Amino acid sequence: MEASDFKRLVQAYIEAYNCFDVDGMVRHLHEEVEFRNIANGEINLTTTGKESFRQQAEQAKQYFSQREQRVTDWQIADNRVEVLIDYTAVAAMEFPNGLKAGDTLQLQGKSVYQIADGQITSIEDIS
Repeated sequence: MEASDFKRLVQAYIEAYNCFDVDGMVRHLHEEVEFRNIANGEINLTTTGKESFRQQAEQAKQYFSQREQRVTDWQIADNRVEVLIDYTAVAAMEFPNGLKAGDTLQLQGKSVYQIADGQITSIEDIS
């Protein structure tokens, strides 16, 4: 695979994420995909395997009525794609941190994807 193939793969995943399309999100994931969400330097969510990822993604759909990851920068090297993200979401429920339904969440972060054999083998979302 070339860098353009890696970019297309990650773009397809992000587009599916933005549309709440879980089937589209998992379509290009390796069976043993590892996912980590890191906020403020701490890992607050980890999944291993495509089915575990699917379950988490289905559950997460209820958290926000709208969500968008917008890529502001791409870095592709070897089998790694790193993207800088502007993230905007509208809460669909109350959160323990005080965010209420209808509130808009905006943050910046990055996502790091590892790719092997045409599939995403790991995703780290860092904010």
